Amino acid sequence: MTMIDETQVKETSATHGAYITLRDMILTGVLPAGQKLKIEQLRGLLNTGASPVREALSLLTSDMLVERIDQRGFRAAPASKANFAEILALRCTLEDLALRQSIANATPDWEEQLVLTHHHMKKASGQGTKLFEEAHKTFHMALLANSESPMLERFCAQLYDLNIRYRYLAAKSATYQKRDVSAEHEEILDAAIQRDQDRASASLLSHYRLTGDYLSRALDI
Repeated sequence: MTMIDETQVKETSATHGAYITLRDMILTGVLPAGQKLKIEQLRGLLNTGASPVREALSLLTSDMLVERIDQRGFRAAPASKANFAEILALRCTLEDLALRQSIANATPDWEEQLVLTHHHMKKASGQGTKLFEEAHKTFHMALLANSESPMLERFCAQLYDLNIRYRYLAAKSATYQKRDVSAEHEEILDAAIQRDQDRASASLLSHYRLTGDYLSRALDI
């Protein structure tokens, strides 16, 4: 490998690392919605160069987590109840379609993967927020993974991430804990394995709308 190739690999790795870290910080609210993202400050925070930070921010604009505010400036995407309502509506519409397609294409392998990801999610529920968040997304994306529509699945995954940001923004509420979210997941899983499109879709959309109602009340934006 030439010196030029080695430099390119290092820059690519640095950009990827900056992207992952900044993405997580925006999703969890460490970098608040609407905050201006200054390259020099982020360089120090991430202990990396200006170029990887700038490239990472450009990638995050494609994820709709960052906005350009002038020719060279960036900010974390603003948040609003209207934006959240749009995300929820799109999730319900697109995931309804993807889930129905997944069930229509159901195979034993897909069903086995669903059961496995659900088991991992339950196991992760007592192992910290980060592990549970990863397992939770894996389960929800596994529900859609048999749709045979990669673009649709990608949009659904992006909307999932945008929704996570609002869950962190809403802060913790005692009323939310009264829900039996585990039972909701069990119902979605059972309906999907039974290949009951209508019941699975109704359970999934109810799951999202219950969360949406809670977030709409809790969001102070």
